[in-house]
Amino acid sequence: MASPETGVLAARARALAVLRIRSTALAVALLPAAVAVVLLAGRATGHLGAGTGWDLARWITGGLAVVSLLLAALVAVVVARARPALSPSVPISEKSAPDLYRLVRDLADRLEVPAPSAIALTPDCDSWLEDRTHRAHGPPRRSGAPAGGERRVPEAPVLVIGSPFLWWMRVAELRALLAPVVAGTGPSSHPDIAAARRFIRGLDAAVAVAARARRPVRDLPLRFVGRVARLLLRAGREHATIMERAVATAASERAQTVDYGLRIVAQEQVGLAYAGWDRLLTRVALPAWRMGRWPSRLDAGVVSALTELSRRDRLADGFASRLGERPACDLLEEPGAIDRAASLLAARLFHGGPAEPGPDWSPVGWNQYPEEVVDRKWRLEAARLHRVLDNLPATALPAPPPASAAPAQEPASAAPPLSYARTAARTPGDRPAERPPADEPSLSLPADEPSLGPPAADRRDEPQPAPAPGPTLARVIDRLAQGESAGDLVAARLGAEVEREEREEAARQAARGTSQQDAALGVAWGDGMAEGGLPLFPLQPPRTGRELLADHVTAMVCCAAVDTAGAAPGLDWLDGPALLVDGARRADLGRPVLSLVDDGDAEPLRGWLTTIGVRPEKPVRLV
Repeated sequence: MASPETGVLAARARALAVLRIRSTALAVALLPAAVAVVLLAGRATGHLGAGTGWDLARWITGGLAVVSLLLAALVAVVVARARPALSPSVPISEKSAPDLYRLVRDLADRLEVPAPSAIALTPDCDSWLEDRTHRAHGPPRRSGAPAGGERRVPEAPVLVIGSPFLWWMRVAELRALLAPVVAGTGPSSHPDIAAARRFIRGLDAAVAVAARARRPVRDLPLRFVGRVARLLLRAGREHATIMERAVATAASERAQTVDYGLRIVAQEQVGLAYAGWDRLLTRVALPAWRMGRWPSRLDAGVVSALTELSRRDRLADGFASRLGERPACDLLEEPGAIDRAASLLAARLFHGGPAEPGPDWSPVGWNQYPEEVVDRKWRLEAARLHRVLDNLPATALPAPPPASAAPAQEPASAAPPLSYARTAARTPGDRPAERPPADEPSLSLPADEPSLGPPAADRRDEPQPAPAPGPTLARVIDRLAQGESAGDLVAARLGAEVEREEREEAARQAARGTSQQDAALGVAWGDGMAEGGLPLFPLQPPRTGRELLADHVTAMVCCAAVDTAGAAPGLDWLDGPALLVDGARRADLGRPVLSLVDDGDAEPLRGWLTTIGVRPEKPVRLV
């Protein structure tokens, strides 16, 4: 087994290779100036001739020296002033988490490495060390202090911890998981490795600054700096990669002596936490974000999601039994406030929401989620679907059903049509076929009174105006049941409507989510993130028209079930919005809806509605 010192020596060798690339670039920039100095010194001492050729050579080399020095100074200034990118995180002060800081310092003492300078949380299932020693990331200089009279004291890197780990893992598991990460502060404190990292991060930030150049003439110097920085990055890419691998190897070898057996269990929890966190973001948080609401306890929701996963999946059986031990979030003084800040940051990273709450961006708790998110989501999508149906051409709308004959002309054995709730079907404006009550005046004309209009037979032959279609589920089913291609036009119009709304929302976010707002709130992410880069990590690819249509039909069915069958909106921790019938979740709605949307076959959905007791002819309440 290799010792940690072996990995540090390998990392230092690669760091020196990176620094040699920097020295080579500096030597190339100074070469014309050196030649010009030699020619001028030779002319002054008389060792070189004074002819016209020598004078021309001195002027040419002098001009090249001036240009090269100016370009080198430009590159050096841009690289020095560019702010290296920072991982978006929530800073944790020692006052707000003294037990967590104590755990990390004890771990560093056991590993015999410097302790991290600070701790921060990020809404991701990962942990790492981050160098934040750049001047732009440090505290501002005191007023009145001389520009160069105070040197910055080198600091250890910042420990960034994934916030889901604190809520799902136990204290012992978190300590075992952080051991190899904290052990990385040892190699990071080596001067050569730290200098090589600063050089690479500076070049990366300079490339990001040049990428934002949009003006062709005024930003030409920045484009030149970007080309030089990319050239240097390509030259040192292999050395930097091997250096980071050697640092990771040295940290892993040093951490072998601390909770090695428990670290294997903790690594299993990492994979489980990642699965639960991904499902929670994509299935539960994303619908709320799209409606202008952000769940304020995402990390606490991870525990519920993973507990539900343990109950369903036999492979995860036994993981929930750990919940009796002390959770790592107990190391925080106010876990609720930190969870709220991490949840808001997650919404900003994965959806591009505003940096602070507002009237159109308010938090929502898990208890209010079914009513304020699920029910509203269904009704918004149902309203959008009916809005699309209202805007369809007249030829694309379903023909009105033929008017039924008078009761006197129907066969005596004919039974009244039944709805899906086993009751007589009624359409708006129609009266039932039975006799009116005695206290209600009859609307029919006496037999001996002449009619004011054409004969009844002629009136039946005239086309009657179709009643205005209301927001009913029957209208949607009749439209999509006309054939396999009946939903193509609806899906296309629905996709265009959703795309238009997303463009409007993106424009609003771009107007309110500027870098000036982030700077005012103390969010400094550096130059590694270009303007307009939010969301950094979109959660879902664009949905097809058929997928959108299936989602909207499902929402319409759920609205009808809530309004006519006594169902209720609910929350499933792994699948998001759920329909509850008699307190139990109904997960069998997807197949009937797909049969209607893809094949135009409405019979499976009608059978499902009959089973639940939904009345599709009844209007539903929309938003």
